[in-house]
Amino acid sequence: MWTMIWRTVLFHAILIVTVRLLGKRQIGEMEPSEFVVTMLLANLATIPMEEPDRSILHGIVPIGLVIAAEMLMALLMFRSIRVRRLLCGKPVILIENGRILEKNLRQTHVNLDELTMHLREQEIFDLSEVKFAILETNGQLSTLLYAKDRPASAKDAGIKASETELPVTLISDGNLMQDNLKIAKRDAAWVTKELQKRNCKLTEVLLMTLDSAGKVYFVKKRGKR
Repeated sequence: MWTMIWRTVLFHAILIVTVRLLGKRQIGEMEPSEFVVTMLLANLATIPMEEPDRSILHGIVPIGLVIAAEMLMALLMFRSIRVRRLLCGKPVILIENGRILEKNLRQTHVNLDELTMHLREQEIFDLSEVKFAILETNGQLSTLLYAKDRPASAKDAGIKASETELPVTLISDGNLMQDNLKIAKRDAAWVTKELQKRNCKLTEVLLMTLDSAGKVYFVKKRGKR
């Protein structure tokens, strides 16, 4: 029994690492852990069915362990940004300011044909219209077009529009994002002042972002007064 337990836990971890190494394009719309759980449950469920001589516990116990491990992992990912990034990765920019980042394409195992295919799925056929393209952790591609190329807006009306930059996340679930502070050209003292304006502590913040125009988007955790 103990051999079965440690093998189940071990292979659960090994499969998650393997899927992460394959790259996000192999995952589709699932997070790595969800993809692993789906494969494991499908295979574990066949054990008592294909081998009737074995006890039904040989199927129930591993499935219960996988579900428990997934629930524990979900809790850890909810509480820890480091664990979330380790297991699910983080969004990767593939096109930045109209320039294709070849290094990031290789890192995520996405080739140019796949990139253009995903853009066509969003009815984008001209790469020169794309300012940013971001590969999300679930394998989906998010895009931001140049202001002049956005549908039914400034281009059609003949109005010169200002460009939009990506908002930067400064606080996520009570955690101060030090690397993003540099990108936003802000420091911890500035964040402290913003929190004081809202009479709020760092640990009470669910999300705080800052855009290029200096607009702050702020969400406080529920139940925090």
